[in-house]
Amino acid sequence: MGLGAEGRLPETGVALRDGAGGRLREEHGEGSRGEQESEPHGKPRHARRWRRALLAALVTTAVVFPLSGATRPAIPAPAPAALPPVTAATLQDAYAANRAGALAASHMAAGHGDHRRAAADRSLAAPSRHLLAFDGRGAGRATEVFGDLAHADRIAVLVPGSDTNLDTYGRFHAAAEALHRRLLREAPQGTGTAVVAWLGYETPGTVSTTVTTTTRADQAAPHLRSFVDRLRGLVGPRAHISLLCHSYGSVVCGRAAAGLDADDIALVGSPGTGADSAAALHTRARVWAARGADDWVANVPHIKADLFGTTVGFGTDPVSPAFGARVFAAGDGGHSDYFTPGSVSLTNLARIALGETTEVTRD
Repeated sequence: MGLGAEGRLPETGVALRDGAGGRLREEHGEGSRGEQESEPHGKPRHARRWRRALLAALVTTAVVFPLSGATRPAIPAPAPAALPPVTAATLQDAYAANRAGALAASHMAAGHGDHRRAAADRSLAAPSRHLLAFDGRGAGRATEVFGDLAHADRIAVLVPGSDTNLDTYGRFHAAAEALHRRLLREAPQGTGTAVVAWLGYETPGTVSTTVTTTTRADQAAPHLRSFVDRLRGLVGPRAHISLLCHSYGSVVCGRAAAGLDADDIALVGSPGTGADSAAALHTRARVWAARGADDWVANVPHIKADLFGTTVGFGTDPVSPAFGARVFAAGDGGHSDYFTPGSVSLTNLARIALGETTEVTRD
């Protein structure tokens, strides 16, 4: 999409913006001069129509699609364990307390007749799991550690995208585990590594109004920023912290980026961040971006639309030159393949997490 002038969807009064913050041209009907001319920079009329169709589809999605899971009854669970700030000396106590919370939640879910959630909670309660936080209420939240966090020099925090909750947590766990195994294999001798799977917010449903706006990301951003601050306090200033943000999780990272105490932020399978450029994130971290060749998110229109007081869409494509991120290779994978063992994307994400930035292969 080129940078357009100002415009609105016919008969809606909805103002539309392209990915760089500019407005698209006003439409005046079939006989207008704007309808007959080519786009700026020589783009033909059919390109304009294609673009308008994408914009209309995005707005329609935001207005019409139902909220996924909206009719599901609430799942009972105990309140999260009330714990003092975690230190290296109290990590094991925190893990044990949160495992106990997961076990109690499993019993309550089973009594409620939700055997799927009961099984998920029971898995998280296993003695081998290191839960830094757990809340089994509603869709659920959990923060899980892989590795020796207290002595880690290189830490990767994974931020998930839509439809990630306690019921689907297994796939998020698998991604974090695959990354941790790669870090263990690739880290220089004497370098401690850890991965933190941070499901610290209520993710939107893939088919929902919330997935097309920054609302959930705006709600999540202060929680992510606070978590990274606490993590920094735990591991110290010399540890290298990377945020690896997938899909809608990249919107969360984008909204949290300003003031975030991290060294690298990697956006994979990103629909956008809500910002027009990497510089507009106002972060000291290096900003990376990648998209697999078979990722459907490439077809998402990178626009912003002011819709009834809410901004729909996420702006500039993070892998475009206009955004200004460090674009790295992600191979031929699809939207759910970035953490597949042996993949190009996982190899490069591990290099970013290890601080081996000169080894990252570029697109």
